[in-house]
Amino acid sequence: MDANHGLRGTVRTKDGWAVRHAIVTVTDLAGNQVAREQAGEDGVLAAGALPAGTYTVIVTAMGFQPAASTLIVSSAGTADIGRIVLGRAGGTELPPPGTWTIDPAHSNIGAVAQHLGLSSVRGRFAAFEGRIEVAEPVEASTVTARIEAASIDTGNKMRDDHLRSADFLSADVHPVITYEGEGLTGAGPDRWTVHGHLTLNGFTQPVDLDMTYLGSGADPWGGTRAAFRATAELRRADFGIRFSQLLEAGIALVGESLRVELEIQAARGTELPQG
Repeated sequence: MDANHGLRGTVRTKDGWAVRHAIVTVTDLAGNQVAREQAGEDGVLAAGALPAGTYTVIVTAMGFQPAASTLIVSSAGTADIGRIVLGRAGGTELPPPGTWTIDPAHSNIGAVAQHLGLSSVRGRFAAFEGRIEVAEPVEASTVTARIEAASIDTGNKMRDDHLRSADFLSADVHPVITYEGEGLTGAGPDRWTVHGHLTLNGFTQPVDLDMTYLGSGADPWGGTRAAFRATAELRRADFGIRFSQLLEAGIALVGESLRVELEIQAARGTELPQG
C-alpha cells in the first residue's frame, strides 16, 4: 500500500504513550459504517483508502474514553485522522504496561507517629527495593516492595535502637517488611486505591494505599521515569506492636496509629540506570 494513501493516524494517551489495538470506526454522515480498522501495537493506524467525502471517526479502546472527530477524505484517497488522544476511563492515567523498577535514590518511604499526644515524630526507611507491574487492563497492575526494618532512621540513635527492638519492629527476628499490592481501583482523576497486604513484625494484614500518579517523562540517562505519591494509615496493634508506655499524666508515649507516606520514582524496565 502506498504510504501516502489510505486511512492513517496515531492513537496516544495524554502522556504520549501508544494505545495498543485501538479500534477506529468510520461512518458516513448518515451514520452508516463504512470502515472499521485496528491500530497496531505501536498505536499506529495504516489501512486502505476510502471514497472521497466527509466522515465521522470514532476511536475506542478498552479502559479509555472514546474520542470522535470529523474526517475529510481527498479525491486522492488520503485520509489522515492525525494524532488522536484518549483519556483513561474515569479521567485517570497511569504509565504504559510493563515493568517499572523503584529507584531508592530518588524515592522516600516515611512514617509519622504521634508523640506524647502533642507532636509528631517522623522517620524514614533508608534501605528498600521494589517493582511495579503495570498491566492491561490497568486494574490488574501489581506492586511488590521489600524494606529493611533495621534501616529506620528518625534522627535519634536511642530512639532508632528502641524502634528496632522487640517493643516495635523486632528487626532481629523479622528483618524484612514486605508489601504485595494485588490490584487497583480508580478513586478519582489521577488517583487510585492500591489493594494489598503488608507483612510487618511477622504479622500480615490487608492495607490499602491511597495513590496519586504524578506523571512520567524522560530522565537524563536515556530512560523513562514515573512518579507516584501514596499514603496509608496503620494501627500498631494490628501488627502486634503493643508498646504503649504511659506517663504519670496518663498520656501514651506513642500513638495508636501510624501514617505511612511514600514518594516513589520508578524507572521503566527491570534495571536502574546509573545516576
